Amino acid sequence: MTADPTPQATESAAAALDLAAEDAKLLVLARSARLRAYVPDGRAAEGAALRDTDGRTYAAATVGLSRPELAISALRAAVAAAVSSGARRFEAAAVVTEGDVITRDDLAALAEFGAGVPVFLGGTDGVARSRTTS
Repeated sequence: MTADPTPQATESAAAALDLAAEDAKLLVLARSARLRAYVPDGRAAEGAALRDTDGRTYAAATVGLSRPELAISALRAAVAAAVSSGARRFEAAAVVTEGDVITRDDLAALAEFGAGVPVFLGGTDGVARSRTTS
C-alpha cells in the first residue's frame, strides 16, 4: 500500500498538462511503482497506476524476465492486478517511464475493458508529458 502523495508532488505532476488532482495522484503512484521494477536485462523501468470507476487505484511496475517474450509491462501488470480484483471499467491510467510512447500492446490491453480511457505519460520526474487514450 502506498501512502498518499505529498501536496507538492501532486502539484508538480499536475503542472505540465494541467491535470485534475486525481490524475496527478496517478502519476505520483506510477512514479513510486517504477522504483519497484524488476529489470535485470537493463530494459527501461516503468511504473503504472490505474483508477477504476469506483475510485480504487492499482499500481504496478515492469517485470522484465530473462526471456523477453515473458516480460510484463507496467501498464499490463496494473490492468491484470485490477481485473484480478474484480474491476472491469476504468477512468484513467498513468505510465512513468524514460520512453516517449506507450506501446500499442499496452493500450490494447486497457482497451479490452473500454475505449477512450485517458492514459497520461510521465517522465521519471513524475511530470506528465503527454496524454493519449486506450
